[in-house]
Amino acid sequence: MDSLDAVVEESHRALDAFFKGDANPVKPLLSHRDDVTLANPFGPPRRGWTEVEETLEQAAANYRDGGVVGFEEVSKYVTPDLAYVVEIEHYQAKVGGSDEITPVSLRCTTIFRREDGGWKIVHRHADPITAARPAESVVQR
Repeated sequence: MDSLDAVVEESHRALDAFFKGDANPVKPLLSHRDDVTLANPFGPPRRGWTEVEETLEQAAANYRDGGVVGFEEVSKYVTPDLAYVVEIEHYQAKVGGSDEITPVSLRCTTIFRREDGGWKIVHRHADPITAARPAESVVQR
C-alpha cells in the first residue's frame, strides 16, 4: 500500500477486529523490526516485534463482542519517509470480565515509516485521556 490514507483506513478496519478480541489483522500493519514500539492502556511501553506481538495479543484479549464506532482525526503530518496521525478513537466492547457492552474512547498517536515501499506502523500510543483532567491526576499514589 503506497498511500498513507489507505494504510490508515486498513488500520481502522483491523482495529474493528481488535475490539472483537482478534489482534491478527493488526499484526501485518506494524513494523516487525527491533525498534517497533507499542504503548497501550494496559501496561508499560514495549519494544521489538516479539514484545509488541505478545502485548497486542494480551490487549486484544481484554475486549470482546465490540467494534469501531468512529475516528476523529486531530492531526496528520506526512513526509516522504515518516508520518503521524493523532486521533480520538471510539469503540464499544465488552471490556475485561464485564458482560455489558460499554463505550471506549482512546487518544492515539500512530507513527508510520516507509518500509519496503509501503507504510508500516513503527509506534502506537493509546490511552484513555480524551478530556481535560486536573493537574493532580498525574500524581501517582
